[in-house]
Amino acid sequence: MTTTTRLHYLDAVRAYALLLGIVYHASLSFLPIFIGWAVMDISTSDWVSVFVFISHAFRLEVFFLIAGFFSCMTLQKVGIKGFLTSRFTRIVLPFLLGWILLRPLLVSGWIMGAESMQGEANIIAALVTSFSDFKGLSMSLFVGTHLWFLYYLTLATFLTLLLYLLHTKLSQLAPKFSDSMQFIVNTLTSKSSYLLVVSLTAVCLWYMQHWGVDTPDKSLTPQWPVLCIYSGFFLFGWVLFNHQNTLADFAKLSAFKVGVWLCSCIAAVMLSGYQMQYMHEYYLQIKVAFIMSYAVMMWTSCMLFIGLFKKLANKPNAFTQKLADTSYGLYLVHLPLVVWLQVAVAELTMPLILKLFIICTSTVAISLLIIESIKFLKNIFINNSKSEPEKGMRYQ
Repeated sequence: MTTTTRLHYLDAVRAYALLLGIVYHASLSFLPIFIGWAVMDISTSDWVSVFVFISHAFRLEVFFLIAGFFSCMTLQKVGIKGFLTSRFTRIVLPFLLGWILLRPLLVSGWIMGAESMQGEANIIAALVTSFSDFKGLSMSLFVGTHLWFLYYLTLATFLTLLLYLLHTKLSQLAPKFSDSMQFIVNTLTSKSSYLLVVSLTAVCLWYMQHWGVDTPDKSLTPQWPVLCIYSGFFLFGWVLFNHQNTLADFAKLSAFKVGVWLCSCIAAVMLSGYQMQYMHEYYLQIKVAFIMSYAVMMWTSCMLFIGLFKKLANKPNAFTQKLADTSYGLYLVHLPLVVWLQVAVAELTMPLILKLFIICTSTVAISLLIIESIKFLKNIFINNSKSEPEKGMRYQ
């Protein structure tokens, strides 16, 4: 069953999931252990580690789920050709242009971060060095930034569309195949499906390079455990579009879900400390327990996140709609700004929460200014393009 009614809370989910990503990246300089990030602030907290750990388990998963939902809606509205055009415009083009434009700024941020921890940063020298990467164009240009998620979103979209077309074609040729596919869909949308998807997620987590979900930003060669998880959430969202009752059940808030989420978070956080203890007598058993608790935490976090906004933002709201319209652009351009601001405040003696607030609010404000400027220039270009034929007609 599909719906033509706008689900306003899903706009809010998409917007705040991407904003959570900005806060997530802004928090990385405050971790008490150096993880190879651009800079390490003089103010750190173990609570930041907990926030980073839990938010990393579900923020992009929620985004991929919502992306799958809206992709199915778009396909049914505009057809295959319109769908492919919109995906190229919304995903592939930002991936190509964004990576080329943003990567030098990110590299300069990393250079300045390293210099700031040794003394003072040289902004001009860092920029010159970062732009020198373009002397030899290679595939290495397309690795090393936060836009890897667009690459995996493109792959997830392609794989799901391929399944959709295969299902459509085979259903026409063999009706029994359609019955089999319907059985699979019914299984995915039943209440018992949560046990299935948690188990499948746990299998993928077992093959990650690290405990938790890997960040595949070092190569264009897809990491299949990561691709399976994100494609799985995308496909689940795609299926949910035609099963609104399942979506309502998925997003339903309950004390049981909150209890399961709390227990899984506590277990995952505590067990994560054993990751490097390879010689522990029960290392494999601990890893299995961690993976299961992490998978449960991932899915219950998605449920509660969506359910929270269904309860609080299920009515038309101008601010939420504006935020939903701009959040994608905000996330695309935010990371260089975050890193530069992290470097700027890293050595200042002020409360951690104040630094984090300055980084996040300044990033959003500057990003909005950039986005609105691009829109303004785009409108001028479009208006000028439209006026040219009219001028020509007058003089003919």
